[in-house]
Amino acid sequence: MIVVSNRIPTGESVSGGLVVALHDTLGCAGGIWIGAHPEPGIGEETLDELGLTPYRRLAFRLTEEEQKNYYLGYANSVLWPLCHRRGDLVEMRPEYGAAYQAVNARVARMVGKIARHDDLIWVHDYHFLPLAKEMRALGLANRIGFFLHVPFPALGDLSVLSQPERFADDLAHYNLIGLQTRSDVARCLEMFRADPRAEFMPDGGIKFLDRITAVRSFPIGIDTAGFAEDAAQEAVNPFGRGDPGRFLIGVDRLDYSKGLPNRFRAFARYLENRPAGSRPCLVQIAPPTRQQVRAYQDITRELEEIAGHVNGTFAELDWTPIRYIHRSVPRVELARLYRKASVGLVTSFADGMNLVAKEYVAAQDPKNPGVLLLSRFAGAAEDMTDALQINPYDVEDVATAISTALDMPLEERQRRHASCLDVVGRTDVTIWSTAFLRALMTCIPSMTFPGFESPALDGARA
Repeated sequence: MIVVSNRIPTGESVSGGLVVALHDTLGCAGGIWIGAHPEPGIGEETLDELGLTPYRRLAFRLTEEEQKNYYLGYANSVLWPLCHRRGDLVEMRPEYGAAYQAVNARVARMVGKIARHDDLIWVHDYHFLPLAKEMRALGLANRIGFFLHVPFPALGDLSVLSQPERFADDLAHYNLIGLQTRSDVARCLEMFRADPRAEFMPDGGIKFLDRITAVRSFPIGIDTAGFAEDAAQEAVNPFGRGDPGRFLIGVDRLDYSKGLPNRFRAFARYLENRPAGSRPCLVQIAPPTRQQVRAYQDITRELEEIAGHVNGTFAELDWTPIRYIHRSVPRVELARLYRKASVGLVTSFADGMNLVAKEYVAAQDPKNPGVLLLSRFAGAAEDMTDALQINPYDVEDVATAISTALDMPLEERQRRHASCLDVVGRTDVTIWSTAFLRALMTCIPSMTFPGFESPALDGARA
């Protein structure tokens, strides 16, 4: 198996939904992981060896211009806001699209040099939408699968792109298109239905010109048992003498899609009406990301201003309402923090899945679990229906939910947690990866299909 993604772990610790999930998968299955090196290069077509165990890690280097135009530009100033319903933040520049195509072509050539004819190739996320097309042009007939970790864009939003018709064409070069939720599948199928080049096959496959692809949802998960084990380990109190007592926790990359300003405002609204003597704390861990992009600079300033205002309004000498940590925290320490937290907050405006929701549930003590507040716009909400679902755009709704969660009786907390934990277990990372790879292995490897024979998907349909 050859996995291709932009991010790749370069050290011992791993973080981020995609990296954690693939690290756990490859740790069991073995294979090769190709991704971008954290240090810039000169655009050569060589791969640096980063590690041999438990799988091979190979890294390509982006030039400074490619980092600016391919990564920060097209990937994160065009495709990321497009997929997260923020067309107003899309920034179109000719050099962005040119760099995006050039990097995909170069990575395709590097993959082509090491791929054997029977290798499975699994491509991840919006950074590499045209990668299969580039590999097909080189003659690779391997089974190539694609998994999109972010929400699939709505049909109308695709019109923001300068060449919207290329989106469907790029995806149709993959044998299998994997998406997070059933809603994502519905949006993808809507795109193909609207395209005159596409034809739906009787078994649910899609014939696109001379190619056949299939679309399915594969809800991504976590290493449930391993995360629960980390959470249950006895350790020194991470708060030391400054233990906040009852607290809420949020763990998110500092991104405008996560709804963090409204989360802080909702917590402030709760504090205005909290019961006398109640002094809960919100622990917010928000590692920086894409700091060169203006939209991320804006959200950073806004969040710091709100946190300062809330603490200035409500803090006491021995109580700080918001503890805002603007850096990463090791995964094992996060697990223990989740377990201690009375409430887990997920307030995304748009999210492919959101593994923080699943991590929080997995970390809880079933005898005395906390309560998950889950945005209805996160992919996890599609199946975790017994979480306390919220509208992150409605500050009053979130504030009320915080109050409900902190006052929730033990029996109800146990019932909701058991239901959510069942979902987490049924979508464990091993189940996710096994289901995708089994489906990919049943696809026809060649991209030209005389007689229009479509791939069977192991009994499951789009």
